[in-house]
Amino acid sequence: MHCTLVTLFPEFFDSPLSTGLMGRAVDKGIVEFGFVNPRDFATDAHRSVDDRPYGGGPGMVMLCDPLAQALESVERPGRMLLMSPRGRPLTQELAAELAAEEALTIVCGRYEGIDERLMELFPLEPVSVGDYVLTGGETGALCVLESVARLKPGFMGKEASGEEESFAQGLLEYPHYTRPEEFRGLRVPEVLASGNHAAIARWRRDRALETTLATRSELLDAAVLDKHDAKLLRGLPRPRLGRGLYVALLHHPVYVRGESGRRQIGTT
Repeated sequence: MHCTLVTLFPEFFDSPLSTGLMGRAVDKGIVEFGFVNPRDFATDAHRSVDDRPYGGGPGMVMLCDPLAQALESVERPGRMLLMSPRGRPLTQELAAELAAEEALTIVCGRYEGIDERLMELFPLEPVSVGDYVLTGGETGALCVLESVARLKPGFMGKEASGEEESFAQGLLEYPHYTRPEEFRGLRVPEVLASGNHAAIARWRRDRALETTLATRSELLDAAVLDKHDAKLLRGLPRPRLGRGLYVALLHHPVYVRGESGRRQIGTT
């Protein structure tokens, strides 16, 4: 896979893309990276890439021409992404979708963003890594690159590792333990040292379900559950929705029974 990063700060990526598993993947040719700096296409003495927004307001906006020329210079653009808070959320599903591509171009915005006309001139797909504000798109681009690259064959030391991690099966991951078996009075769960692989698999699945229900219960809506999963979840306490918040599901019509007999109190 070839990834082109359009960024004002190519040096931002020097360490993250050359260390650990990502660095090994680059050495193996599993992924390769190229960089295009819009400043290289600026025409004034200051190499300006931004200007004040029409209509006034704080901050600056990235200029059309340098960024347009930067995008047009990419030889293998592939699918073109723009890091933006208004974009499609980065999920494991989207990462898998992007991992199937042979080439990606990721635009890392700065300042208040890019000139909107660039969205009409190029097939830019906005992608968001969360509901918070970053200084620039480079940090978010790293999230995209790592989540996508690690799904490429040969990236992981053990391919099964990616299949068992959080979100891979619609659930958060189960807890992990390693040696020593006892640390400061806390022991590893006995089942994990039992050698019973079926029991271990069931324990891990149950803990994953419990963790997901407690912290990200909305993920269960899309998870594939069997009868054992459903039974376990029915027996677990529901996450609290908030103080003083109650939900009642009523059929139509609604009756109450008292000393004077049954009477209708509602129609919804």
